[in-house]
Amino acid sequence: MQGLPASIDVERFTEARSFEIDAMQKAIKAAGDSSTHRAWQTLPRHLRRRAASHDVRRVPVRLREKARAEVSDKTWLETHIWHAKRAKMENMWGYRLAVTPTEKAFRPSHRASVHGSILHDASYYATIELKGPQALLQAALEKCCDPLASGMKRCMTGGRACETHIYKHGSYPFDLIGPIAIIWQPLSPEPKSSSAPTAPIRIIWVRAHPAVFEDVFEALRLSVSHTLQESKEKDPEAHAEIEIADLRGSINAFEIMGPKSSQVIKGALSPAGGEDRVDFKKFWESLNDLQTPSTIPRGMVIGFKVLDPRLKFPPKNAKPHYPDLTQPSNHSPPAFIFPTALIAQSEIWDEGKRGGLKKPKYKKKEIDERRSKNLIPGTPLNPLRQDDRIPVLLIQRSLESCPPSSASTSTSTNTHGIHGWTLLFPAGWSMPFLSSLIYTGTRFAGQRERAKQFFEAGVPGFPMDYPTIPAYHVATSERAEKEAGKKPNYEKLGTRSPWCADWDVVLGLQTLPASSSGEGEEGLVTTQREDPPRSDSMEVDILSSAPRPWLLRGAKLWMASLRADDMMKSGLVMVRAKMVTRGAPTDLANIYRMNDIEARKWLRAFSTQGHAKLADADEPNEQVVCYVTSGDASLLRGEGFAIGAISVMEYLALRKQAQRLTRPSVLVKIRDRDATTCRVAYLELLDA
Repeated sequence: MQGLPASIDVERFTEARSFEIDAMQKAIKAAGDSSTHRAWQTLPRHLRRRAASHDVRRVPVRLREKARAEVSDKTWLETHIWHAKRAKMENMWGYRLAVTPTEKAFRPSHRASVHGSILHDASYYATIELKGPQALLQAALEKCCDPLASGMKRCMTGGRACETHIYKHGSYPFDLIGPIAIIWQPLSPEPKSSSAPTAPIRIIWVRAHPAVFEDVFEALRLSVSHTLQESKEKDPEAHAEIEIADLRGSINAFEIMGPKSSQVIKGALSPAGGEDRVDFKKFWESLNDLQTPSTIPRGMVIGFKVLDPRLKFPPKNAKPHYPDLTQPSNHSPPAFIFPTALIAQSEIWDEGKRGGLKKPKYKKKEIDERRSKNLIPGTPLNPLRQDDRIPVLLIQRSLESCPPSSASTSTSTNTHGIHGWTLLFPAGWSMPFLSSLIYTGTRFAGQRERAKQFFEAGVPGFPMDYPTIPAYHVATSERAEKEAGKKPNYEKLGTRSPWCADWDVVLGLQTLPASSSGEGEEGLVTTQREDPPRSDSMEVDILSSAPRPWLLRGAKLWMASLRADDMMKSGLVMVRAKMVTRGAPTDLANIYRMNDIEARKWLRAFSTQGHAKLADADEPNEQVVCYVTSGDASLLRGEGFAIGAISVMEYLALRKQAQRLTRPSVLVKIRDRDATTCRVAYLELLDA
């Protein structure tokens, strides 16, 4: 303490350190303003306004530039304000989307998808338009899409939509990008005046998830370029071209799921007059008595024009006819309509028609003034000649897993599915359609509810159930950042990869790190304070590894000519896990193999005791054969259910073990990443 002054002059000391204090205060203020506070949150409380969160004019001039940058950072859907009042919003894939309703809606949303109707605004999905000769378009799709996908040829008439997977150009079955939907514009039934045969010019729409839009667009561009080059080499004098257009912001989409979705659409929408197609009239009349959209052919496309939904607000659901079995009835059953190009005709394919409908001709105020002149309140308005007629496309949508190839290879014969419709309409009409559809009693779904629909149907959801693709690694890294604040000691629990599945280690392409045990160099247990892995570091690691893990998709993939070494060494297949007794696996749960002795022991325990669980034990890391990508308690099945991925080599080995044990399915054990107890489950191929 020698040499220190006995007293200090506070004023002189502060003046000497004024520069450092001022710099520190500015740094604290700048850091707080940029990371934790939005522009309107920096205002005093008496100056804050509720509308300032989305209206930059409600913010003082000095903060409007920052507020404008915050608003334009993420794209808003047309229904953003409506959802923001009723749901929790997050930034996802360049959009500001609803995650889940603010009310308790987990079980009610599931009941609505199974017994009622539920709506999801899927306008954030990207639409890519390709226009050119039919033969060249077909050749371009074959270069980047699954050539063995069912329905690729029959959807060319335009009567059906085809759901398949897209890959990088010329890389099938490697370099999977993600799932897409392909819709062909139906051929016009009018005969052509020209007598000379010419190649028909067709238009197709490719709908893709926004997380992979750039990759899908690049794959289509390269495929089109190579197709045109090959065509020019075959016939140098022939001239052909294919146009590629980005239709984001031009086409909006609603996904209406549930058995009552047909009655909701029939009650909320009214076809415009002048419809003379007999098949469409039969279809529209049959929507009343349609018990479930699953009775409609898969992917069927219906095109028509509807009146402004606000003219008949409030809508009334169509009531199905319930015949009295004791009395004779003259009511005819619902007509079965086959998909044809005629019933799929719609003016929504015309860019000029869509451009003229970007903004409704009448505002809601003007519609209400017309309604106030009705003598009887609640009477629908008569459509006028100048009222808008909106072209739409109605596409049958089914979420259902592939049934087992045979009853001997499955533990259960029943398959679960969720069915509904996808409604495509021009941009600018989301709120008029949403108001009428929601008024019918339909619930709305966020990202959580939509993911739950895929899970309950046993269908892999994108991107969380598509490992080895870049979008999956971005999603897992974002989830790891959210969970970083609450984490147990994973090293002590024996979980070697708690944040993302180490598929390289599972496939044997990469060895375990030397510090995989729970202790450090000096025998001290780590404090688990390290940050989760960054998304960019994971991508670099994946790109630098050779060979890389890759995902096999498609039920007919085994028919493709693959290199056996690549398939056995680094191929992954999707599987579903059904718990034998109790337990509900969670995401990133570890799946272990069992030897024959251990498997027979648990089979005897199940037959004698009715249920059993494995004792608490530290499982060796070398026994991990795969990971769970989505797991939870299934409300539809009433038991634990999970979707995961496993290497081809491991699955074939487990199938041989199941044959030795005379069991229909593979027997494995599952342990959550934050648990010590393993539970037994059956494993089946997702694409049977």
